[in-house]
Amino acid sequence: MVCLTILKGGISLKPIIELAEVEKTFAGEVAVYPFSLRVAEGEFLTVLGPSGCGKTTLLRMIAGLEKPTRGEIYIGGQRVTELPPYRRNVNLVFQNYALFPHMTIEQNIRFGMKMKKLPLKEQNERLGEALALTQLEGLKNRYPHEISGGQQQRVAIARALVNKPKVLLLDEPLAALDLQLRKSLQLELKQLQLRLGITFVYVTHDQEEAMALSDRIVVMNRGKVEQTGTPDQIYRAPASLFVASFIGENNVFRQADRCFAVRPENIRLTGSDAGDSRKQGTVEDIVFAGSLLKIWIRTIPDNSLVLSYRFVDGAGGLNRGSKVGVTWADQDEVALGR
Repeated sequence: MVCLTILKGGISLKPIIELAEVEKTFAGEVAVYPFSLRVAEGEFLTVLGPSGCGKTTLLRMIAGLEKPTRGEIYIGGQRVTELPPYRRNVNLVFQNYALFPHMTIEQNIRFGMKMKKLPLKEQNERLGEALALTQLEGLKNRYPHEISGGQQQRVAIARALVNKPKVLLLDEPLAALDLQLRKSLQLELKQLQLRLGITFVYVTHDQEEAMALSDRIVVMNRGKVEQTGTPDQIYRAPASLFVASFIGENNVFRQADRCFAVRPENIRLTGSDAGDSRKQGTVEDIVFAGSLLKIWIRTIPDNSLVLSYRFVDGAGGLNRGSKVGVTWADQDEVALGR
């Protein structure tokens, strides 16, 4: 079981979502192993993991699209385990946006409000707010095929926001976009969430995206929660070999019965004859990565690869084939449990 307490600034916050020993199986196969979780009001929580790890299944259980095999789900203090999606006060934004192609942007955004038979005046007020928040005011009369992928993503979010949900669930909403647009919309999403104060539960397989957006991250692997924590905690103190390997680049060392990781920025290269080197090796490759150089060292005699980062202006004349020593500080070692 994994059970979490929510703290911001040392003050416990009221949870908006509570999962109690939730588990999901399909045809006898476990998709999500039992675990418990609390998500605070106004929190940006990201569920991160590789394809098939159970993260979308978890999101669908919160949304009401999948029923847990066992366990309970509470939203806003109300038990919703048996309730259908439309009675949960949550909205789900899909990866493919699921817009109606025959409707204009305005009609797409109004759709949910019309189904709820909200008064026209209230519909207009909510529509105006959503269009302004998502910067779509000038596009409301266009159809989905007439706008870009990034704008379609904003329409999907606007359609969800007009229903004023307590929780917005987002299933890899940026996955189909190109890199530059994805990065731009990441910033917009975070700013939007901060302005609205709505709880976001966000699913992604992109580690960089999770680190950039989240207050907390739940790392999943093969249906199990490997670790939960802030981006800083996940990066600096990975709890398992999987997390150490999956989040960013890392060096994993095994010595006798010890397994530990050292981040590349903490790997120091010395002269090959330096007495304080922990390992000796040869530079196998140097990769230019903007302000950084990624330097790969083939160590002797264990024939393993070690990655070190250096600023471009501090390369010190290293070339492929250079003989170097490899070392790090004891405090930069992170012991890995499994």
